[in-house]
Amino acid sequence: MKSKDVHSDDFVLEKSIFNNIFEKDIRRVFIYKKSERLAKAIHLIAPAFAESVSLRDRIHTIAIALVDAAILPPLSARTELSRELLALSSLLSIARTSGFLSLMNADIITREAHILLQEMAAYEQPRLFLDDAPTLSDIAKKTLSGESRKGHIPPKADSPPAKKDNKGLSDTHIKDRQEAILSVIKNKGETSIKDISTIIHDVSEKTIQRELSTLIAAGTLLKKGERRWSTYSLV
Repeated sequence: MKSKDVHSDDFVLEKSIFNNIFEKDIRRVFIYKKSERLAKAIHLIAPAFAESVSLRDRIHTIAIALVDAAILPPLSARTELSRELLALSSLLSIARTSGFLSLMNADIITREAHILLQEMAAYEQPRLFLDDAPTLSDIAKKTLSGESRKGHIPPKADSPPAKKDNKGLSDTHIKDRQEAILSVIKNKGETSIKDISTIIHDVSEKTIQRELSTLIAAGTLLKKGERRWSTYSLV
């Protein structure tokens, strides 16, 4: 400490403690100091329990537990502090009834306990909400879903019209096409190839049939009927 007298308040606000223990949350430091203050007050009244070793030991335990609880993460601290303050309230009631503690001293401790409890109840952990950036797949799903409800899904503006039975399409195009088909079936329910082809333009019925077969093999779709009477639905 370089021969300097370091005050406990300054020690709590040391950079490493403030950053690592309290996560740069000054309200948590304030609640910790309130807990510490209450613990000191409890130790000051401990001699009043000289005739009851069990009560004296319990009051000491609560004082230490308050400080320990105040260091915990916010949600855990709230639970632990509430538990210890409830136990403290019961002990104070016993002490007043037994005549160990004066009404004035009991009221002082009770008031400090209520202040700490109110601080914990009013505490809200700082949050920073960042919306997740939508992926291209998410955008495609929303677009396809919206257009299918209107009864029409236009071809992609940034890609050339799909050729019939073009086996050289990229995996991305195949995935988009399958998602479009699934969107139509999801919105319309049990659907035929003809129904799908009237909504998804620039794709032949043969190509749609091939994609449907792939989705059936993957366990995504169910097929009912044969040939032109076939219908498809989600599993």
